[in-house]
Amino acid sequence: MGIDWREYIVSTPDVLKGKPRIKGTRIPVSLVLGYLAAGKKVEDIIKEFPDLTKEQITACLEYARDLAEFEVTIS
Repeated sequence: MGIDWREYIVSTPDVLKGKPRIKGTRIPVSLVLGYLAAGKKVEDIIKEFPDLTKEQITACLEYARDLAEFEVTIS
């Protein structure tokens, strides 16, 4: 396992309507995951968002992996 995403990601109802975001920022996890899904490299994301760290981006991936562990019926 990698890092504990709970150290880097928060969700509070008063910021971004409760969407998960990088702690200490208004950058939603979904934005970071979208960049990664589009093929952007970690270094490219950090260039665009200099306040982000590699650990924070990795935390987004760990968060997504944990969400994927939920059992869901797909029809």
